[in-house]
Amino acid sequence: MTIITAPLLSFVLSFLSILWLIKRKARWGLDHPNARSLHTVPVPRLGGLGLLSGVLITWLCFSVAIPLAVWAGVGLLMVISLLDDIRHVPVWCRLLVHSIVAAVFAAVFLLDVTSGLTVLCVTAAVIWMSNLYNFMDGSDGLAGGMTVIGFGYYGLFAYLAGNNDFAVINFSIAAAALAFLWYNFHPARIFMGDAGAVPLGFLAAALGLLGWLDQLWSLWVPVLIFSPFIADATVTITKRLMRGEKIWQAHREHYYQRMVQSGLGHRDTALLSYGLMLAAGGCAVWAGGKDLTVQSQVAMAWGSIYLLLMFLSDCHRKYYSNRG
Repeated sequence: MTIITAPLLSFVLSFLSILWLIKRKARWGLDHPNARSLHTVPVPRLGGLGLLSGVLITWLCFSVAIPLAVWAGVGLLMVISLLDDIRHVPVWCRLLVHSIVAAVFAAVFLLDVTSGLTVLCVTAAVIWMSNLYNFMDGSDGLAGGMTVIGFGYYGLFAYLAGNNDFAVINFSIAAAALAFLWYNFHPARIFMGDAGAVPLGFLAAALGLLGWLDQLWSLWVPVLIFSPFIADATVTITKRLMRGEKIWQAHREHYYQRMVQSGLGHRDTALLSYGLMLAAGGCAVWAGGKDLTVQSQVAMAWGSIYLLLMFLSDCHRKYYSNRG
């Protein structure tokens, strides 16, 4: 019954917490439009705080087996990100905390079983996942939908493998995100904010790695599940770096931002993205039980799909720019 009652509690707690945050409409919790924004009026931005509150309380109530490094990492990232939502913490300070959290997590779980170089690579991957999740939180319903689908697939994978405790951990996150999505789908009444996006990115990486260490899935599975976010953010930031732009500055160059601006709008962009997320995650679950050759072919196929979609998007943008 825990597999049902824990996510249900997480949903209810998050739903009520987020409703309270919306009704508060605190001046220090408003997201005012800037150069990166796709919204035009101030919107409350602490929805992630309500989402994660429901998750953490549920984990405590059901005494799920969460390593201390994960608890501490989520807590520290929530604190620094909440301060940034309210007071705008300098980039170097945020990145320092992100790096410490990622390094400690990687060292605790990998230092005794692998090389120092691998630990450094995993640290970098966790830092990147934490930040790219935040980069992709810029359109109504997008990050909330990725959280429901991504952690939902984690939970399904664990449940099919017979690890109910790990399934509950992930289903609780997905259920809380579903409650958030109730308020965040277009037109959004509240945003996730850094306090939600950064810790969720960390959890996507951390739980993905823990599932691999517990032999629930291959290492590429969590990458494929969250690949819609990883592909968009990685390619976009790489392009900005190659052009010599400051990647920490606000912008509207992500492919999902282009989709919204092209006329699709928030709603259709979210719905199309959900289809992509469901397809990628479904392939990951299906291929997870196959041999390494099939898994490699699926991974390469999805890499080709993303390159093709991005190429078509770039061609579309160039065509209409030339016409203008």
